[in-house]
Amino acid sequence: MRLSPTTHAEASFHSMFKNLINRPFAPWLPAALGCVLGFGFMHSASMGQEPFDFAHKVLPVLKKHCAECHTGDQKKGGLSLNSRESMLAGGESGAEVLSNDRSTSELLARVTTKDPDLRMPPEGPGLSELEIAAIEQWVRAGLPWEQGFSFGAQGYEPPLLPRRPELPAPSSPDRTHPIDRILDADRAARSLAPLRSIKDEVFIRRLYLDLIGLLPTPEQTQAFLADATADKHLKLIRSLLDRDIEYTEHWLTFWNDQLRNDYSGTGFITGGRTQISKWLYEALIHNKPYDAMARELIAPLSGESAGFANGIRWRGEVSAGQTVEIQFAQSLGQAFLGINLKCASCHDSFIDRWTLKDAYGLAAVYSNSPLQIHRCDKPIGQTASPGWLFEELGKIDAQAAQPERLKQLAGLMTHPQNGRFSRTIVNRFWHRMMGYGIVHPTDAMQSQPWNEDLLDHLAVDFVDQGYNLKELLFTIASSEAYRAESERLEERESTVPYTYQGPRARRMTAEQFVDAVWQLTGSAPNKFDAPIQRGKPIEIDVAQPKATDPQGVWIWSDTARSPSVPPAGEKIALRKSFTLDALPNQAFGVITCDNEYRLWINDRLIAQDKAWESLESFDAIAALRVGQNVILVEAINGGNGPNPAALYFEMKLIDPRGAVSIASSDKWEYTASALDAQGKLAEGVNDWKEAVVADGPWGGRLKNEIAMGLARGPLDGPMVRASLIKADPLMRSLGRPNRDQIVSMRPTELTTLEAMDLSNGQTLADWLERGAALWNARRVSAQTGDTAASAAVASRELIDRIYMHALSRHPRSEEIETIDQWVGPTLEVTELEDILWSVVMLPEFQYVR
Repeated sequence: MRLSPTTHAEASFHSMFKNLINRPFAPWLPAALGCVLGFGFMHSASMGQEPFDFAHKVLPVLKKHCAECHTGDQKKGGLSLNSRESMLAGGESGAEVLSNDRSTSELLARVTTKDPDLRMPPEGPGLSELEIAAIEQWVRAGLPWEQGFSFGAQGYEPPLLPRRPELPAPSSPDRTHPIDRILDADRAARSLAPLRSIKDEVFIRRLYLDLIGLLPTPEQTQAFLADATADKHLKLIRSLLDRDIEYTEHWLTFWNDQLRNDYSGTGFITGGRTQISKWLYEALIHNKPYDAMARELIAPLSGESAGFANGIRWRGEVSAGQTVEIQFAQSLGQAFLGINLKCASCHDSFIDRWTLKDAYGLAAVYSNSPLQIHRCDKPIGQTASPGWLFEELGKIDAQAAQPERLKQLAGLMTHPQNGRFSRTIVNRFWHRMMGYGIVHPTDAMQSQPWNEDLLDHLAVDFVDQGYNLKELLFTIASSEAYRAESERLEERESTVPYTYQGPRARRMTAEQFVDAVWQLTGSAPNKFDAPIQRGKPIEIDVAQPKATDPQGVWIWSDTARSPSVPPAGEKIALRKSFTLDALPNQAFGVITCDNEYRLWINDRLIAQDKAWESLESFDAIAALRVGQNVILVEAINGGNGPNPAALYFEMKLIDPRGAVSIASSDKWEYTASALDAQGKLAEGVNDWKEAVVADGPWGGRLKNEIAMGLARGPLDGPMVRASLIKADPLMRSLGRPNRDQIVSMRPTELTTLEAMDLSNGQTLADWLERGAALWNARRVSAQTGDTAASAAVASRELIDRIYMHALSRHPRSEEIETIDQWVGPTLEVTELEDILWSVVMLPEFQYVR
């Protein structure tokens, strides 16, 4: 049986591993355990570590003690510290610098020895204890280096202006896409063979997860595989980009990270920080051009987009580098230009050309008062003048009022000739879709791209397309390069430059993983935290009713029959029974009540709410059963005196035969008898009466929202997405950041905490338990008889559907054999729970391949 969460915090990994390998399913799918445990132990040391601060901890030591003899043109003893690569190559005394042992690490030995003939530096007092400690920490961390930094001559400065490269000739008639022409020519120049394309079942899963963040259903996969048209890949890409809601709610993850927006966290309670959630959602769902988005973030037209520029106003005294003005400069540099102004906010940067004056000039554009320049948190007696980093494109009028300065800055940032602006965003999207940036990391845009023509072409094409983010995604996804087999990563020397070998397999984001599990288990919550209205506004034409128009009416007890008015505090229970001869494929709906409700279906609590002006969506498939089903709603009126009260409910049941609506009407029954906490009535309740259609203001206010809720399917539409939810401990352990800072690239390594949560955490366990019950109900519904043979057939079909939904493929023969060996031919809830756990633990599930 699947493990319940440990109740002892001190339980060791050894015992957890022992328990896991002793579970009935341990021999099955060992790759799952390898993902959870092997990688978890391998990278346990990385859990919770901050990136090593090379620029401030180590670089000053190297400059002070080593630069004179080992940087630039100086290479005494054959050792050059110009770059990490030259340092690792070593000198005449050897190349061993990574060892933690002072006796074997030449670097540590030389800076700590007391022998005057061996000590480095050979003259002066040598390194202090603090400096030696910094070098030791650096060695233990693996000698991390600031991307793009070199002590040698800076041989590369990114161009400012856009460049339109000449495209190479196609390598074959079927490879005419600009991306393929560039990459094929590059591979040919390196005498590398063309890359093979992935199979269609791999492509559809990759594309769904990349563009809308969801797993394709078995029906969607089978339809795509059966499509014999030549342009089916292009049609699928376009169809997914046209699914506005799913696209928006998937890409919210990227933009919330990028713009450090969230629904809770530092600054919100004290009012020192405001969300941009509503503005961001609407910008994405309407596919607002990226240059317009940037202008509204830099020079907000309203308060809805001002939270990004305003940053976080920390409580109490803060350092000069944490003021909102400096945050503004840092955020703009990182988000829109991919450059690091954090060092330059404290002192002239050690690692690139940005200066204290540059950072404070950008900060002064935002400041409403004279801004004193501080170096290392100490004032230097100078006032910053508002300025822009690239004055070749234009200057800021330092005398203008702050709103006008911000407007000018927004115009310069998005100037068509600012090639750095367009290159930065296309590089981020390439990284997101392909797993490795053209400039990598993506915040190191001072570094040279591995293919300048590719970056420049994508950037100018993006501008030509009107800064259209969806068209940028279409351009990338429609290339043969995107359809290539994933790169096979092998150990390579850090000095070997990157060569494109296909997309890199990427771990799902925390939100993708949670959404995928929710799809498989029907465990998505009914409510979300983001303060947004989901979907585009729908114009309701009452003269042309649609299938998604509301079918229900607002109902209450007979106290709502005119001229009566329901009393304050009235509590009733409303009931509707219906019969199913088979379970539907989908069951979802909407509910709202003035003032308060709790909804049960077949004794399972489905939804509850106390806000009468809100509408909740729900997924009911896990609660339904073959035979009689009962909907029971406890409804309560609020207020201090008589006032209108009413309930609205509508649920759609969808199967291959069509859709059926079950909606509130005067055919429902109600009773004044009270429900207990479990939603049950006392024995012998017999005062049921027909409900009454209630008049009130609700229809006009919520009709549009009801139609929107009913227009979407349960898995691909109204399912609440993880991107709309505050981060819980599981999502935190899976890498979702707290977003106090901009995060352009999440960690890629599995940590020990993740291994524990995935293998033994209560949250995932609850979802899988609920999912097992759902899948078992489907099995029972699909079974055509009471014989063991019919049960085995239904179980086999169920396993096939689980695999198709989770992995977009049928189970392999060896997987079926293993399931038969460890479970047998028929499945029950506990076995299904183990199967679900084992499937979602597979690297094949957790990676976008």
